[in-house]
Amino acid sequence: MLTIAAVLIGSCGPKGDKKENDNPQDNNLEMTTEQMKKVEEPEFNIFTTHGTMRIRLYSKTPKHRDNFAKLVAENFYDSVRFHRVIEGFMIQCGDPFSRDTALIDKWGTGGPDYTVPAEFVEEYRHKKGAIAAARMGDLANPSRSSSGSQFYIVQDEEGCAHLDGQYTVFGEVVSGLEVIDRIASLRTDRYSRPYEDAIITAIKPVIQIAEKKETDEQTEKTDSTKAE
Repeated sequence: MLTIAAVLIGSCGPKGDKKENDNPQDNNLEMTTEQMKKVEEPEFNIFTTHGTMRIRLYSKTPKHRDNFAKLVAENFYDSVRFHRVIEGFMIQCGDPFSRDTALIDKWGTGGPDYTVPAEFVEEYRHKKGAIAAARMGDLANPSRSSSGSQFYIVQDEEGCAHLDGQYTVFGEVVSGLEVIDRIASLRTDRYSRPYEDAIITAIKPVIQIAEKKETDEQTEKTDSTKAE
């Protein structure tokens, strides 16, 4: 059984050429948490130093979905590291302590001062790219409530299959699966901490990008009408 320090906090392919990251600064429209909540299965771009992943959060795990959206709106994940990486298993992040190398002994223990109630949905499995919440172990956490911020992304379905029904799966990577492999292939120390930094530079809701495009198109159409 994974401890919080294991898949959470204590939480479960071949390396491609590193690609240039999309620029999160291009997606600079502000979006409130309430606006994000209006989308049943919102998508987000996770910009990292090893590429960009697009994720979708599930509608049947609303507590985890809404908590993630709230943290994104607060820029909570900016500059946090993937502090636990195990090839053939998963990559884990979301600990604010991981921003500071002086706090390396505390990596895997940080987060907000709350947990999120478990939301186990049978159809949501630990497939490759699945996003699940880390948590404390069963002895300290018999209700299996999730960390307020730490989550992991499945790299290997077989390696994580035993976690089904044990940890809340609340989303999936819909593009950028190769980024998981890049990060998972990094060399690590005996605590599964990568020697090379793998950092989330920003997370942005995809809808704000779509809305900007739609707004621009509407503006162009209006200008075109005026010109006629």
